[in-house]
Amino acid sequence: MVYLPHYFNSLKSFLMSIAKKVVVKKSLIKKMVAKKPLAKKLAVKKAVSVKTKVTKTTPNKLVPKKVSATVKKKDYNKLALALHKKMKGKLEVVSKGKLTTRDEWSTMYTPGVGAVSLHLAKHPKDVRLYTIKNNTVAVISDGSAVLGLGNLGAVPALPVMEGKCAIFKEMAGVDAFPIVLGTQDVEEIVAAVKAIAPTFGGINLEDISAPRCFVVEERLKAELDIPVMHDDQHGTAIVVLAGLINAAKVVEKKFEKLRVVVVGAGAAGRAITLLLQKAGITDITVTDSKGAIYAGRPDLTGYKKELASSTNINKFQGDVLAVVEGVDVLIGVSGPGTIAPAHIEHMAPQAIVFALANPMPEIMPEDAKRAGAVVIATGRSDFANQVNNSLVFPGIFRGALDKNVKAITDEMKLAAAKKIASLVKNPTAEEIIPSVMTPGLVKAVASVIR
Repeated sequence: MVYLPHYFNSLKSFLMSIAKKVVVKKSLIKKMVAKKPLAKKLAVKKAVSVKTKVTKTTPNKLVPKKVSATVKKKDYNKLALALHKKMKGKLEVVSKGKLTTRDEWSTMYTPGVGAVSLHLAKHPKDVRLYTIKNNTVAVISDGSAVLGLGNLGAVPALPVMEGKCAIFKEMAGVDAFPIVLGTQDVEEIVAAVKAIAPTFGGINLEDISAPRCFVVEERLKAELDIPVMHDDQHGTAIVVLAGLINAAKVVEKKFEKLRVVVVGAGAAGRAITLLLQKAGITDITVTDSKGAIYAGRPDLTGYKKELASSTNINKFQGDVLAVVEGVDVLIGVSGPGTIAPAHIEHMAPQAIVFALANPMPEIMPEDAKRAGAVVIATGRSDFANQVNNSLVFPGIFRGALDKNVKAITDEMKLAAAKKIASLVKNPTAEEIIPSVMTPGLVKAVASVIR
């Protein structure tokens, strides 16, 4: 016979001990589950090199304290020096045919190549059908205006011309070759380019300073039967026009009624002014280091005198501050510091500012914005709205080579600007100019060159 009270007391003690163990286990499981995501979170943070300081707030709870990660800025100067030294030039010549058999030798070179020479002697117009002329552009500089670095001469200009040729090839499939000339004399430059022109289907002039660049280009355009374009002038002007077409939409102003001041009367300033006039803008004032250019200014000669005859309809005189009152657009193609916040503050509401000096713009975008500018463009890739000539020249020469165009006309430049502008479907203050990596860019520009 079992004594029931004792039995129930024993059973009660047994069940209570089991219940305590279950509660303990559940508590441990909860703690482990709570800790696992935290451990995982900390592990992930460690993997991406974010330093996390863990502080103990209660005996059973850990709270991570975030410390922001520092991103090391790349030194592109150092990287470029290392890369160029490693590559020893950015270009190479690659044969389209093989020379591994006797037949290949006899057709690629002698005796077979002689038949091609005799054919071209009788039919020189067939040169594009039988030689590299159909797809080759010379990129030519005298080194007198290398980037924004000044007159460095021929040898320092070479890596820049190589880079231009690499862009031609990568973007448009054009076989471009860099030519740097050991002279800065206009007559010698013209003679040298004319002497090598039979090899090429087009001439891209680059980094030649004003005013000689105007004379060299005009002479070569008149004396050669292939397209010649000074990209520093016309490439820049085309992209500026494209950007301004969209900027006018953003600020809801009529394009033809825009009042414009161009700060800088060099190669780019002159070309921008002339193309904007072709596009329908009539109120443009140009300034140089001495102030506004106007008809009758005593010191004006040459191309500046010509500019004075077609610009500054209000006959403004004085410095930039004297001419910017109430204008809609301020375009800088001069140097750092030539546009100040005070200039923008005197502009009309919804101001448009293109500060295109490189690498340091006339005014930094954040300063322009604080002063009241709504749409801002620069020549730099690290800011919105980069005015980049690479949007233009690959497509223009691709189109010219494909259609055997003899000259790049103003009508083609206007059409190219409108086509580039159209690639931005919904312009905003942060996007008035398409990226150089826009799909179909080169094909779109090439399509209007005819």
